Amino acid sequence: MSKIDPELKKKLLMESQTPFKGLRRILWIAFSGSAFLGLIIMLSKIASGSEFQQNNLLIQFGACILFPTLLILDRNKDL
Repeated sequence: MSKIDPELKKKLLMESQTPFKGLRRILWIAFSGSAFLGLIIMLSKIASGSEFQQNNLLIQFGACILFPTLLILDRNKDL
């Protein structure tokens, strides 16, 4: 009936259910890296004795938890 390869059909169906998955994963990785780099810079400033706002530190910690969590939740469930 259908002349489409079953593996290709499965891949196309999966892509139609979760569009832009590759782009989302790249963004989650970039945001995670940025959050961790920002946290390292902020902690080095704290270690050098500079003043800091506690709210900024909490935002950095939140980002360091949120973005890797989103990356983990966005992975393939059938692997």
